[in-house]
Amino acid sequence: MAASGRDTAVDWHVRGSYFEACNCEAICPCRSVGGRPGGPSSFGECFGTLSWHIHDGRADGIDLSDLRTVMSLRYLDRVQPSTPWEVVLYVDQDANAGQRAAIADIFLGRAGGTVARLYGPAIGEIHAVRPARITLEHATPRKRIGVVGYLTVEAEGEASEPGDVQCGIPGFDHPGTELHGEALLSTDPALRWEVRGRRHAAFTTDFDYRSGT
Repeated sequence: MAASGRDTAVDWHVRGSYFEACNCEAICPCRSVGGRPGGPSSFGECFGTLSWHIHDGRADGIDLSDLRTVMSLRYLDRVQPSTPWEVVLYVDQDANAGQRAAIADIFLGRAGGTVARLYGPAIGEIHAVRPARITLEHATPRKRIGVVGYLTVEAEGEASEPGDVQCGIPGFDHPGTELHGEALLSTDPALRWEVRGRRHAAFTTDFDYRSGT
C-alpha cells in the first residue's frame, strides 16, 4: 500500500518534539550543517526510526494532544534515484480509532499539508500501521524511543553544537542538535534492522506541521 496523498483531514495542525536515529555515522550526511546541503547516506542503505510526541494537535475537531507516533523506515541510495522508503508506522495505543486514523493520515502524508511537502513523497511501501505501546523520552539527556515488542532506540551526548544541524523531515526551519546514538534495534518481522558495536547518528528538535501550504 502506498501513500495516496488524499485529503482525509481537511483542517489539522500538530506540533511538539521530534527525535530520530539512523545507521549513518554522526553527523548524518543527509542533514544540513551551517546551511550546506546534505548528501547520500554513509553506507548506501539507510534504516532507522523517526518519532514525534504531539504536544498540541487537532484534526477536524479531533484532539491529538499528548499522543505519540513512530515510523520505522529503510531505503537505498547506493542506487540512483534512491529507492522509495519502506515504512512501518506505530500509533499510540492510547488513541481511539478516530485519533489513530487521523495520525496515520497526517504522518504518512495522506492528509497533505506540511508532511506532503517535506517527506511524504519519499514514502513508498507501507508494510503496516500498528497500534502499539510507545514510550518517548525527548526531553531527558538520554533520548529514547521504545515501541514495546518492536523497537528500541537510545542516544546521548551531543555530536554538534545546539541548533547547528537541520533535517528535512521536521523542516529546515527547525534546526536542532545531532547526538551520538547508542542503541538501534527493530525486531518487527515487517522491517528488521540493527546497529551493533558502534555509535550512529541521531537528531533532536521540534516540529510544527499543518494542513494547507
